[in-house]
Amino acid sequence: MTVGEIAHHLHGRKSGASYVARCPAHDDRNPSLSLRVADGKVLVHCHAGCDQRIVIDALKARGLWPESESVHRSVITAAYDYTDEAGKLLYQVVRTDPKGFFQRRPDGYGGWINKKGERQVLYRLREVVEAPIVFVVEGEKDVETLRDQGFVATTNAGGAKAPWLSQYTECLRGREVILLPDNDAPGRRRVVTIARALLGHAARIIVLELRDGKDVSDWFERGHSELELVALVENPEVTT
Repeated sequence: MTVGEIAHHLHGRKSGASYVARCPAHDDRNPSLSLRVADGKVLVHCHAGCDQRIVIDALKARGLWPESESVHRSVITAAYDYTDEAGKLLYQVVRTDPKGFFQRRPDGYGGWINKKGERQVLYRLREVVEAPIVFVVEGEKDVETLRDQGFVATTNAGGAKAPWLSQYTECLRGREVILLPDNDAPGRRRVVTIARALLGHAARIIVLELRDGKDVSDWFERGHSELELVALVENPEVTT
């Protein structure tokens, strides 16, 4: 099957050297899928934000993917619920193998729309708004690690490069916030951005770097304990 045939089945049209069509991975009323051929392979990109592997899986489900393409089917390995203050599900961040992430939101009929949630909130928001002390980490896995140790923690969807939105700052107003960056340059840059946003809003900001491991989950896996983390918080290297 050629890229032109794929586009035809998706009610697409030619646009220069590429094609534009409706993305099969979400309810696409304004065609957002680009298709083109490079080095003999079909390349797809959803401008609405659908993960590439999810798009390919949706094309395969419709029989619209070239058999010769050696693309591995992604498998969902984890789904993290993002809710409002009352606990109502707004959207999920889904992790796949091979490693990838995408957002999906309920379609109201028991299924999903593979598209970014309209209202972006902090992870575990219901717990955050009730807590005086909150850890902020980079990923949902790290939040769950800290929750297993008895702490309240949160993050925002999208990883280190995702913007820190004003509503996140407002949710943390008046709280003591402990920022735990991933042990890499993007993680440290993210924490600086968040700390600047929280200045004048949070009651106290602590930046705590855990040097033994790439993140807090790795740190605990290396044998450190919750009591050790409490001791480090009480004597941080950087505090304001």
